[in-house]
Amino acid sequence: MTKTIVITGASDGIGAAAARELVKQGEKVVIVGRSPEKTKKIAKELGADFFIADFARLSEVRRLADGLKAKYKTIDVLANNAGGMVDAKAVTEDGFGLAFQVNYLAPFLLTNILLDTLIASKATVINTSSMAHTGAGKLRFDELSRGLKHSGWGAYAGVKLLNLLFTRELHKQYASKGISTVAFHPGVVRTSFGSEGSSLVKWFYNSKLAKAVFLTPAQGADTLVWLATHSPKKDWKPGQYYIKRKLAKATATAMDAELATSIWNDTLKLLNMPTTR
Repeated sequence: MTKTIVITGASDGIGAAAARELVKQGEKVVIVGRSPEKTKKIAKELGADFFIADFARLSEVRRLADGLKAKYKTIDVLANNAGGMVDAKAVTEDGFGLAFQVNYLAPFLLTNILLDTLIASKATVINTSSMAHTGAGKLRFDELSRGLKHSGWGAYAGVKLLNLLFTRELHKQYASKGISTVAFHPGVVRTSFGSEGSSLVKWFYNSKLAKAVFLTPAQGADTLVWLATHSPKKDWKPGQYYIKRKLAKATATAMDAELATSIWNDTLKLLNMPTTR
């Protein structure tokens, strides 16, 4: 049975690679990207539906969610894949740190607006996280949300930790209602991931060493594709974190149930949405 799979950040990198493989396997893929040119190009290549949304603007995330709800009665998989390393000190027009918003807040908002559709579809929600979360140290949510006192790597580690806490709490609250949630680390991939980071990050990602040892986008997309096409509970465990198709160990902070609930409610408050507990 064909699945409807929405992939954010699908105009490039592992999102585009995953979209190509999923279409090849016969799935109906919906491409979401920031760049109109890149997004339209890959959508045309694959014969796929597409939506344009810049996660640096929450108004566009809300518009995206409304568009998806209007067009699709069923969303079998939502892959929250958009994000990357950006200027740690940049602040969005919504008043949040750019890294915080594009990697965490926007996918959190998108998922919550789509909850009714996801529950009705008994959907899988896949969050792209990273082993970088192990370097987050003590989570300072307020500083991270406002783009304060974080280096590029520090901010990235922090938001990837938030992705794991989000995964844990979404599972806790909605597994009983039919949603299966999971996070994964794609590996270190040769993509445009670091194109908006510091000069050092840009240099490293374009170096001969990086090109020699980094994974290809298709290799990085492999676990995403596997999670999207295989059965939760049967083939993988919901609420958990995977690397190379295998269950992986996250940090103690990432597995802190009380912290996950607290961050969930703090995030809802930032978005002026009602808290659930």
